[in-house]
Amino acid sequence: MHVGFVLNPIAGMGGRVGLKGTDGKVAEARARGAEPRAPQRAERALAELADRLPDARVSTWGEPMGEREVREAGYEPEVLGEPAGGETGSDDTREAVAAFVDAGVDLVLFVGGDGTAADVAETLEGTDTPMLGVPAGVKVYSSVFAVSPEDAAYIVASYERTERREVMDIDEDEYREGEVNPELRAVARVPVAEAMQSSKQLGGGTVEALAEGVADDIRAEPSRTYVLGPGSTVGTIKDELGFEGSPIGVDVWRDGEVIVRDASEQQILDALGEENVIVVSPIGGQGFVFGRGNPQLSPDVIRQCDVTIVASRAKLDGVSVLRADTDDPELDEELRGWWKVRVGKFETRMVKLV
Repeated sequence: MHVGFVLNPIAGMGGRVGLKGTDGKVAEARARGAEPRAPQRAERALAELADRLPDARVSTWGEPMGEREVREAGYEPEVLGEPAGGETGSDDTREAVAAFVDAGVDLVLFVGGDGTAADVAETLEGTDTPMLGVPAGVKVYSSVFAVSPEDAAYIVASYERTERREVMDIDEDEYREGEVNPELRAVARVPVAEAMQSSKQLGGGTVEALAEGVADDIRAEPSRTYVLGPGSTVGTIKDELGFEGSPIGVDVWRDGEVIVRDASEQQILDALGEENVIVVSPIGGQGFVFGRGNPQLSPDVIRQCDVTIVASRAKLDGVSVLRADTDDPELDEELRGWWKVRVGKFETRMVKLV
């Protein structure tokens, strides 16, 4: 197999520092202390691919868009070009993918988020070349990504057919203001496998009773620090507590008041007390409780907290399993198993995190 591999090295950098994305925010992310996330996820995917397909032919793009990670996995890549210089961007990704097509690759494997997926898919329009994403962005709405870096390698090594799937993207400036308006950017050919994630479904459901029950529990434990995740379900809990939370951010609550609104990873860590609880809801249609849309809830944060998962019954009806992709495989393994998901004022439902 001939694989074209390209890495967006800045994908996901804005997540843990509370920027909700990296488009146009790289300098600010760096100023806030953000560290690259995508290269490490690329290393995980390529290490697994080298185990499964050690004789694969790999074409890639020059540093920092894949060459180092491919070589460290043990491959001797064909480096077809290099970035223009400075911060890498959309044009660099598109140039790399066009070179892969000219070289006759069997599949384009990329590391990034929805914006990177759109660049790859739009460049591949008019070809039969399939694409597959290793998720590394803050927002991952498209259904062209594997569930994890290791799953991406498994799919590349084992898929037998492809199907057409949607590539969605959202305006990050609108997203930071709480407006979520996914736009269809392209339809791409993608390998078929169970380890593919679904596109995010933006469905609603009555959660008032659920929110009332959770809010009552929070008020009953005023000394605990509650880390309230993003999304409409947890947003209803914030409303019940009597404050306007960040709809797509993380808010920290203790003793009847908001300690930090729209917190970064470091702000959450600084605000934690002796007893801490994360309240989070899975993404509809995907089932992710950690690793999509809430990178502020980092492994360091999660390890210091108990976790309460909440969801409407309607949302759970569309989610067969829960998932976590925290950038820490050991933590992901610890989180696997059966969880009680709060679905009503008192009711819970058992759902497995895989």
